[in-house]
Amino acid sequence: MAAVETAGGRVPAWRGGFGRLWSAAVLSSFGDALRSSALPLLAATLTDRPLLVAAVTACGYLPWLVFGLLGGAVADRVDQRRAMWTVDAVRGLLVACFAVAVALGHASIGLLFALAFALTTLQTLFDNASTALLPAMVDREALGSANARLMTGQQIAGGLLGAPVVPLLLMAGAAAPFAADAVTFLVAAALVASLRTAVPERKPRPAGSTLRREIAEGLRALGRDRALRGLCAATALCNVGVGALIAGLVLLVTGWLDAGTAGYAAALTAYTVGGLAGGVVSGRLVVRLGRVRAVLYAGTAQIGALVVMGTVRSPVALVAAMAVFGCMGSVWNVNTRTLTQERGPAEMLGRVSAAFRTLAVAGAPLGALLGGVMATAWGLNTPALLAAGFFVLSVIALIPVLTTDVRVGASDDDATTAHAPR
Repeated sequence: MAAVETAGGRVPAWRGGFGRLWSAAVLSSFGDALRSSALPLLAATLTDRPLLVAAVTACGYLPWLVFGLLGGAVADRVDQRRAMWTVDAVRGLLVACFAVAVALGHASIGLLFALAFALTTLQTLFDNASTALLPAMVDREALGSANARLMTGQQIAGGLLGAPVVPLLLMAGAAAPFAADAVTFLVAAALVASLRTAVPERKPRPAGSTLRREIAEGLRALGRDRALRGLCAATALCNVGVGALIAGLVLLVTGWLDAGTAGYAAALTAYTVGGLAGGVVSGRLVVRLGRVRAVLYAGTAQIGALVVMGTVRSPVALVAAMAVFGCMGSVWNVNTRTLTQERGPAEMLGRVSAAFRTLAVAGAPLGALLGGVMATAWGLNTPALLAAGFFVLSVIALIPVLTTDVRVGASDDDATTAHAPR
């Protein structure tokens, strides 16, 4: 385990592998931001139909429904470090090939669908392996801090640095963001491959055990835990809204607000800055409220931000709302991931994580398509209002879970906030 004592509590040590894992995650997030920002812009140049632009986002979620549970079961069976670097290497090669196709003028909406689906299919294994590997690298008491450091670093690289770079890269050609993304995948793969973390000990699988049975065990473990079950339902509801918002955001900014690509980059940057603030305040909220209550308060604040996005026709208001949305989204994500790692059985953490993620993401493709339909029928601002409605349902779903909440000691506050990477 890699952790050190400080005056505020236990935090993950940079040596022992966590530093390289953090570097790989941050670098990969930078590349992901380049691709995820450029992909909708590329789609908007290939078609003027909002539903098709939204379908690109939907294809980025669908593999979680098809392969998410399988990815978790495989992650519990294999060397998680090896699975992660292999997946990143394959993703790097796929994006490199896509960049070549774009450079040669062979881009099409169908190709965008295929890329989004393929990358997320591979991500189902990578993300579950990453979630299961982290508790083997840092002490349990430092998990909150480790997750906050990872997410804060990813926010800095992905939004604060990545999104604003996209317009500059696009000046060099439509393929440039994707070529840069391919490089980050390959470098991240090399960093993860260099880790020397011991493979966690696993109990021998019972005779006749199958992937199907192991997946069912993960689902049952999630269902037995009231807190995780409630958080999963709430996250599933809000992800319907998130799918609608993400699918229509580029059209909301460039169409309804007429703010252009610069406005789109500003909105993404504001989201990232808000996410950084969320990493700072998350630990303090947890100490005062408990993890579940912190998530509930975060969702409530996001409802207000979404209403502003859908009703106030001002780029300045949108940027402010995106900052609030990002801040509270960071609080939500840090605490749901940490709760999964704290409460899930170690020997099936990949499967529990996969069950949570698959069920939680299930509504996102539907939300993306609903957002496209609403934008076509009632205006480009309506997906944000649809998202607000689903966040209301999400907050209501969290209320019965509040009785399971446990407040975290003050040391978690310091471990989560005081030592965030700069």
